[in-house]
Amino acid sequence: MSPQKDNRPIIIKKVSGGHGGHHGGAWKVAYADFVTAMMAFFMVMWIMGMDPSTKESVQGYFQNPVGFRKAFGGGTNPLSAGNSLRNQTAVTVTMNSRDYQQTQFNRVAQRIRSRLEHDAQLKRLAGNFDISVTSEGLRIEISDAGAGDTFFALGSSKPSETAIRAFALVGEELADLENTVVLEGHTDALQYGRDGYSNWELSVDRANAARRVIVEAGVDKRRIREVRGLADRDLRLPESPADPANRRVSFLLPFAPPGDGSMVEMPHDESAERPDLSGASTRAGGH
Repeated sequence: MSPQKDNRPIIIKKVSGGHGGHHGGAWKVAYADFVTAMMAFFMVMWIMGMDPSTKESVQGYFQNPVGFRKAFGGGTNPLSAGNSLRNQTAVTVTMNSRDYQQTQFNRVAQRIRSRLEHDAQLKRLAGNFDISVTSEGLRIEISDAGAGDTFFALGSSKPSETAIRAFALVGEELADLENTVVLEGHTDALQYGRDGYSNWELSVDRANAARRVIVEAGVDKRRIREVRGLADRDLRLPESPADPANRRVSFLLPFAPPGDGSMVEMPHDESAERPDLSGASTRAGGH
């Protein structure tokens, strides 16, 4: 007897290949882009939450990253310094940012105006102060008025008590800046000269008297770049050459261009006390 034939149908199973885990690795690229975007978003939110001084420092880094890295030669991450960046022992390159300097100048100008309004002795002379931020930098001019002897006696380079108080106020506000300082003395067109002493000597001596007062008020003497005497060659009121308003002392803090090196590097110790100016009129009056 022949064996019984197996009439069951033959089933062939074909196993197809996979699809590469949800259509390949393209999802990884999309996920990486998403993570990068989220990180950038949180960075922006973090920077927006910083105090203004730190944001200005971050801005200075992106405006001049090479110079900023030189200022942090020890390898300090400028973004990790947080709110303590202003306390670094060296002046950072962010100070070379023109925008940063202009912001600082405007703040100083506002503080001086505010102090004049609250100073019983100087309030009446607030109109004699001309404070402006120009293309040169911060310029503060203190002009005479009336009889022309409010700040200096006629023909004299000895500052009055009012002048010393005014110059000291300016010096106290300039002490926290790092820009160099140029002082200018001006006279009117009247000649107070005597043998060997003219308006040229008088103007520079008055500027030098102001220099001594602001240095005593806290301005580092290394920041004084120049003391000029212009006599009557740069009148404030050319149409009235004899007007007392032409007699003035100017303080100019020029903008420092990036990498110029004209800004003074010096230790910045916020705990250092400013000298007591209560007796400034006695000490500086003999100069």
